[in-house]
Amino acid sequence: MNWLNSEAFTVLGQHIRWADMIGNVIGLTALVFGWRRSIWSWPIQFLSGLILFAAFAAAHLSGSAGKQVVVMVVAVYGWWQWNRGRSRAEDGHIAVRFATWRERAALLGAAAVGTVAVSGLFHAYPSLSWDPWPDAYIFVGTVVAMYAQACGMVEFWFAWLLVDAVGVPLNFANGFAFSGFVYVIYGALVLWGMRDWWLRTRKDARPVLEGAPA
Repeated sequence: MNWLNSEAFTVLGQHIRWADMIGNVIGLTALVFGWRRSIWSWPIQFLSGLILFAAFAAAHLSGSAGKQVVVMVVAVYGWWQWNRGRSRAEDGHIAVRFATWRERAALLGAAAVGTVAVSGLFHAYPSLSWDPWPDAYIFVGTVVAMYAQACGMVEFWFAWLLVDAVGVPLNFANGFAFSGFVYVIYGALVLWGMRDWWLRTRKDARPVLEGAPA
């Protein structure tokens, strides 16, 4: 498996690693499936997390590697949640909705408390991360985003935008240039997916007239 951490090629002076490239391309595919509200988004995210875990662990970026472990755990939860099939739209895919104000407050509170707690852990054990605050922010933000996605909340797209805002410069600084480039593409897809889910909430909320075909 050592070839995963070897250099694939160089672009504009940036060294692209195989694991970084493969893991993020798979992650990009998972985002597209998430936009399509397909349950296959979750096993693809799991595979992406597995490959990126190997990449970050080899680079001794414990915080980023730990994040991928959480990504894989939440991917299993998301698969289970969507596979239950309790909230399906008319087209057979998962139904989406906006979070309630209470749910939004809970997500923001969890993100804030989680970031402080994880950053405190990184400060207490410097070997886990050389850049505690942004690493903790991305770690917790990713978990919050994936949880919101598992619940079918449109807000998960907003969470990804906030993660990307810090993730792009951090990945370039850590030598994971391909992750940085892909995160830029993520940003465009997130905006596209956000619009699609928002329109979907309006469509799914329309009442079906009695006697009319669903």
